[in-house]
Amino acid sequence: MSVTLAVDAMGGDHGLVVTIPASTGLLAELPDLHIRLVGNADLINQALVQVPSEIKSRITVVHASEVVTMDDSIEVALRKKKDSSMRVTAEQVKEGLAQAAISAGNTGALMAISRYVLKTLDGIDRPAIAAVMPNQLGRGTIVLDLGANADCEAIHLLQFAQMADVMARAVDGIANPTIGLLNIGEEVIKGNQVVKEAGELLRQSSLNFYGNVEGNDIFKGTTNIVVCDGFVGNVALKTSEGLAYMISGLIKEEFSRNWISRLMALAAMPVLLRFKKRVDHRNYNGAVLLGLRGLVLKSHGSADKKAFTTALRRAYEGAKNNMVGKVADAFMVTHATNSGDETVA
Repeated sequence: MSVTLAVDAMGGDHGLVVTIPASTGLLAELPDLHIRLVGNADLINQALVQVPSEIKSRITVVHASEVVTMDDSIEVALRKKKDSSMRVTAEQVKEGLAQAAISAGNTGALMAISRYVLKTLDGIDRPAIAAVMPNQLGRGTIVLDLGANADCEAIHLLQFAQMADVMARAVDGIANPTIGLLNIGEEVIKGNQVVKEAGELLRQSSLNFYGNVEGNDIFKGTTNIVVCDGFVGNVALKTSEGLAYMISGLIKEEFSRNWISRLMALAAMPVLLRFKKRVDHRNYNGAVLLGLRGLVLKSHGSADKKAFTTALRRAYEGAKNNMVGKVADAFMVTHATNSGDETVA
């Protein structure tokens, strides 16, 4: 089965400078991949002039006259820029022209547009943002929600876990992913009322629930999946990003302090390069907007070619393995067996 991805070619801090090389590079690797590049058609076609004909034959350019900027409010993006590259990209999925949409643009706008255009799956109350964060085991930890839902009820955390379980199986090939509930301690009695209730729902579910985990377990790789509300998840994400930048800056500062330090840096360069490769955030780029009637991925706005390629590859794997269909099937079962109006485990 061939896979078609819709790419917001204008989104992010760098736009075409990144999205075009990343798209054409992945097309060269994957012969069953097709890409629909959405944005200013004249600019896109100019950027494709030097692309080999075999690659270009699997590219469709879709014109969009507007661009959602990082400063645009959700209202502007949703109501006033109806021909934006971001919105037209989502519409490619809705119309069945692509199996997944990818954008490096405004996160809030992408969530609002995707939810408006694609709607949520039956049985899912709220979509969630799920991304992979690096851990010391080298495989990455799926964490959600990372900012879509600041306030959650226990049932929402259960649904996040159910969606992430399907994502881990479909995209990452994990047969029976373990799930941890982010808390201030491992003990069952700890946490606020929502977290305690969510823990009880998870224990009653058929999921492979490990139990409560703490923030450091994300980086230990204690579980394959860590579930939390969007407020906590976003704080954890931004804190880890800030810590990574600080450590990187301090290492550079210390190794450049004097000529002896510079010599030591040269001697340690192989180790430093291996360390950088292991924690390189570009290897984990591509957050999935779970719970929608279509596959949508959000790339980091500052992504370079390598990082955006990672997001494209995750979208390809998700589409290839029918992740959205599997999530829908999982919730169809629970929805059908529900005796009331709420989704149950």
